[in-house]
Amino acid sequence: MISCRVTAESWQFIEPFGIARAVTTEQQLIHVKLTDAQGRTGQAEAAGVDYEGETIAGMAEQVRRVAPHLSESLAVSALQELMSRGGARNAVDCALWDLRAKQTGVPVWQAAGLAVPRPLLTAFTLGLGTAAEIRRKARAAINYPLLKLKVDSHRHIDVVNAVRAEHANARLIVDANQSWSIELLKELLPALAAAGVELIEQPVACGADAVLDGLNSPIPIAADESCTDRASLPGLVGRYQYVNIKLDKCGGFTEALALASAAEQLGFGLMVGNMCGSSLGMAPAFLIGQRCRYVDIDGPLLQQLDREVPMVFEGAMVHCPLPALWG
Repeated sequence: MISCRVTAESWQFIEPFGIARAVTTEQQLIHVKLTDAQGRTGQAEAAGVDYEGETIAGMAEQVRRVAPHLSESLAVSALQELMSRGGARNAVDCALWDLRAKQTGVPVWQAAGLAVPRPLLTAFTLGLGTAAEIRRKARAAINYPLLKLKVDSHRHIDVVNAVRAEHANARLIVDANQSWSIELLKELLPALAAAGVELIEQPVACGADAVLDGLNSPIPIAADESCTDRASLPGLVGRYQYVNIKLDKCGGFTEALALASAAEQLGFGLMVGNMCGSSLGMAPAFLIGQRCRYVDIDGPLLQQLDREVPMVFEGAMVHCPLPALWG
């Protein structure tokens, strides 16, 4: 048998982090640790998907329910049947991948059939705030060439213009987190294109994706909240050009790999995102990022603290996690 321990954690942001639907000062996580009979361990974390109703207590209970089924013979693929997608399965799935790597000495990237990992350029996220705060954040991010700007239904092109005034050469992604109407999107597109915005994330509400039918956007649009796992892809075809893969949404590294392949087959470009966790949450996402045009795994850069063995960030370049952390 494999023993399983799940604990709740709270990680404080450097400063309040604002998006269209909320402002938060911390990220709550579950941490899962799996231990085999020889004392070898695998670990992972998950934040869950709060806008789908997931809670720390609920995810922890899901992990406890599946714990008796964890055994040496259990394949990671079997979790797809034992657990539904979401944060709990993400934590167990990634911890099991890590444990198998520790047991076999074969790194996760190799076991997953990926090429030797290369360093990646990550986007750096600027949360919402006042005009003065946005300008301050943009000045502080001058060494980050790719910025992701959080916007909402009232603060949008002004945010882009404020950042442009302070960081003229930055590549820009705009993330509306479902806060725009189709009318507002159409109104903003010319100005966003003129400002050099190269990707728009989830402008409209999840479930209202049909309003994008027939839209001739000069800027590619990425599905975030609307892209969960492979089952969500058919409803995105012809409406979005990119999908944002997040392990908490799809339910782990196993599904993220399959989702990436299925999305590519349907012609989508790939992005990998994060839920503002620690380096432990970024580590499996880093491997998914090896296949992605856009990488957004800056969670640790927004936190006051990080794991004992953190991922190494050199400016916007992030390096492969050490095995002592994950994988």
